[in-house]
Amino acid sequence: MYTEELQQKTDAYVDIYQQLKTNLKWKVSDQRIFMIAASLYIVNNQNFCFKRFSRLANLIKKESGLFSSLKSHSRFTTAAMLDVQFSHPEDKFQEMIDIYKQMVEFGFRRGAFTYIAALVLLTNEESDYTARINKADVIYQSMKDEHIFLTSTSDYPLAALLAQRNGIVSELTSRIEACYSLLDKNGFRKGNDLQFLSHILALDEEEEIAHLVERTASVSQQFDQAGIKRKTKFYPLMGMLALLPEQSIDLQAIAAVIDRLNKQKLFKWQKDMNVIMAVNFYMSDKIADSSVLNTSLSTSMETIIQAQQAAMIAAVTGASAAAASSSN
Repeated sequence: MYTEELQQKTDAYVDIYQQLKTNLKWKVSDQRIFMIAASLYIVNNQNFCFKRFSRLANLIKKESGLFSSLKSHSRFTTAAMLDVQFSHPEDKFQEMIDIYKQMVEFGFRRGAFTYIAALVLLTNEESDYTARINKADVIYQSMKDEHIFLTSTSDYPLAALLAQRNGIVSELTSRIEACYSLLDKNGFRKGNDLQFLSHILALDEEEEIAHLVERTASVSQQFDQAGIKRKTKFYPLMGMLALLPEQSIDLQAIAAVIDRLNKQKLFKWQKDMNVIMAVNFYMSDKIADSSVLNTSLSTSMETIIQAQQAAMIAAVTGASAAAASSSN
């Protein structure tokens, strides 16, 4: 059901996007940067103030090194992530840079993906990040060991998120691989998107893997029934929805949000992004409903949405950086 809450989220998203585009249209060539920044405020239920956001983005540019990726488009998504997570984001920016430097010293490559991973670790608010950085590296290396041709620096943010989970790394990676294998046998295509889907499903440590895969396959079929194309890039979205109680999944409501975004002149050429946004808005709405999720699952879902947002930012940031490098 297309609820009033979903309608309000969609309206607020359009409003924030228009503010960003009106004020920054000559500074950003890829409108997906604005879409992501706007969505962060919606999914995290935070109010948007352009002056505050602009001031933070300018600070990031000013304080970043000459060759830092934060000098370019990614400063806007970084500003949004800091702004929605912290009451004093300016103070947290320098702490994020300190974590980034620790990660580089640890062996992570310099660049946009390591900045995003550092920001992910920052949200954990620990005074000593060394243990988490070490765990993130172990998880990343295990991902490479299992899928060397699929794993790249774009997986740094996901490794950082998984590092914040309690438990033994070997047990987590074994569960991830079991999910990957069974999904493959159930018709899902191998690749980076399937790897990401496996990571999402593995975060639900209480449910049987076979049941998780069965529910994901069911959600995939519901995509078809709702008129949403079952693209591999939507695998992570299917996994997010599969972790909801079955009776609370409403693909028709999501389809209504997608349709509304597709009809917007602002977004009509960004249909894949519109699907991602619609699912994120729907998920954030469900997380806020205490009658739908228990506390432990709600925490997991917040982590999963954060992982999906980090992956989306990483993908768009990487594409924008490559385009800028090519034009130069």
